[in-house]
This record gives sequence, structure tokens and C-alpha cells, in this order.
Amino acid sequence: MLIGLVRDSVMQCFCHSCRAPVLPAAHRRSAPVKKPVGKPRTKQPKKVKFITTEIRCQEMSKGGLAYEVILAEPIGVPVPRRADSPTEKTPSVEEIQEKLKAAEERRRSLEASKMAAIASKMAKIEEASRIRSEQTNNFISTTKEALDAKMENHEEKREAYINELRARLKDHLEGVEKTRLTLEQQTAEVYKAIEDKMATAADKRDENIKKMLERLREHEEQVRKVRAGNQERFQQLESAIQDKLQQAADRRLMLEAEQKEKLRNHNNKLAEVRSVITAKMEEITKDIETKLTAAEQNREKEMQKKLDFVKKEERRAELVRQNKSARAESETVGTAVPGAAAAAAASSG
Repeated sequence: MLIGLVRDSVMQCFCHSCRAPVLPAAHRRSAPVKKPVGKPRTKQPKKVKFITTEIRCQEMSKGGLAYEVILAEPIGVPVPRRADSPTEKTPSVEEIQEKLKAAEERRRSLEASKMAAIASKMAKIEEASRIRSEQTNNFISTTKEALDAKMENHEEKREAYINELRARLKDHLEGVEKTRLTLEQQTAEVYKAIEDKMATAADKRDENIKKMLERLREHEEQVRKVRAGNQERFQQLESAIQDKLQQAADRRLMLEAEQKEKLRNHNNKLAEVRSVITAKMEEITKDIETKLTAAEQNREKEMQKKLDFVKKEERRAELVRQNKSARAESETVGTAVPGAAAAAAASSG
């Protein structure tokens, strides 16, 4: 930077009469190039005048015209000569030396002022560089402190997160262990309940079978009693019928003996009465026999129904027992599979 400033100051003209522009430095990218204020002292070429000689008009398209201008050859205009400057008096050697001394003094004063300006610029540049270095150092220190604090905070957060994850994992494992224990306890309780139910079902089945057997025995006893009562009644009826027949025969004999003469005319009536009595006796005997056979058949039907009901109850009890055993086996298999899955999950966790 200093070399560029010195080079620019040296390359600039001291007289400031030519007003030559300062060349831009390579490192000064944003410095604009200054244009000279006055016109440069260079002769411009004279303009050449052309004289038109002919203009042609031609219709090129519908509603349009084209003009063609033919120029003549350029005619050279004589350059006016510059007027001679008035003759001046030639300066003496002393005047030239004084002018040179004054120019030297001006040059020295300009150099001194430029050096002072350069020194002030250098001081400003050094101050700016120092401030910039301080700012960069401060920025670096602050950013480093901020990064350190951020890293420490991140480390603390990371450790807290890891500790929280560990605590959650520990709580999860404890929950899994608790659920496994509860599942084992529940399965044990279910097994025990099933065994109790099976035992109670077996006891109830035995009790029901015993009750059914007792009822069948009571029914058989009742049937025996009814049969015995029916036999007694039949014997009583038969004895009563025999007694009645005997009494009728005795009465008939007595009547025949007493009213033999009276009933001679009524032999036909007596024969009819006898036939009616015999028919009634036969009907009564037939009715008794039919009633006895019907009672026997009803008894046998009732016995068959009871036996069928007992067999049906036994088959139903056997089916219930088979269903309960199958359900218990399926429940044991179903509870064993989740328990194995939970144990596998706990071992994998």
C-alpha cells in the first residue's frame, strides 16, 4: 500500500499544467479513474465537407419510398495557419536560476506536504490496521468463548440426554420385568383356577351322577311300590270279584231254590241276565288286564326314558369335560406363547 502511494505521488506531474491523470494502482480496485477537466492539447483532424450532387427516389414497396443520396468527391479545405506569437524578450541566466530555485523550493514544499500527508495516511492506516487486528482478536476471542460455551452446553445437554435415555431404558426394563412377573403370576392363577374348576366340575359331575343314581333307585323303588300296590289292588279286586261271584252264585241258588217256581216263566230272562253278567265279568276282566298291561308298558316306557335321560346326561357331561379340557389346553398354549414372546422381548431388550 505504501509503495503504491509513493509510486502514484512520484509519477504525478509537479507542475500541474499538463493535468495528466494519475494511473490507478493495481491494488486499488474501487478507486475511480479521474478524467481531465480541460481539453487535451492535441490537434483534432478537420472535418471533411461533402456536397450533395443528386437525390434519387424509388418506390421499393407498396406505400413506401426509398431515397438514394449520391455524394460528390470530398473537396479538401485548406488548414488555416496558426498566427505567430509575438516575440518576447529572452530571459537572462539569473532569472532562469531564480525560476529554477523557486521551482525547486516549490517542489520541496510539495514533497514535504506529500510526505506529511503520506505520514498521516500511514498513521491512519496503522491505526486502522491496529483497530482491525484488535477487532479481529476480540471477535476471535468472543467467538472462541461462545463456541466453548456452546460446546460445553452441548456436552451437558448430550450427557443429560444420555442419562435421560438410560433412565428411560431402565424404567422400560423394570416395566418389562414387572409385566413379565405379572404375566407369570396371572398364568399361575389361571392354571390354578382351571385346575380348581376341573376339580369342582369333576366333583359336581360325580355328585350329579350320584344324584341321578339315587333318583333312579328311588324311581325303581317307587315303581316296585306301585307294582306291589297294583298287585294288591288286583288281588283285592279279584277276591272281591270272586266273593261277588260266590255271593251271586249263592244268591242265584237261593233264588232258584226259593223262586224256582216263580222263575220258571222267566228262564229266558235269567239266561239273559246270566249272559249279561258273564259279559260284564269278561269286560271287567278285560279292562283290568288292559289296564295292567298299559301300566306295565307305561312303567317300561318311563324306565326307558329315565335310562335314555341318564345316558344323555352322561354323554353331555363327557362332552363338557372334553370341551373344558380342550379349552384349558388351548388357553395354556395361548398363554405360553405370549409368555415366551415377552421373555424373548425382555432378553432382546
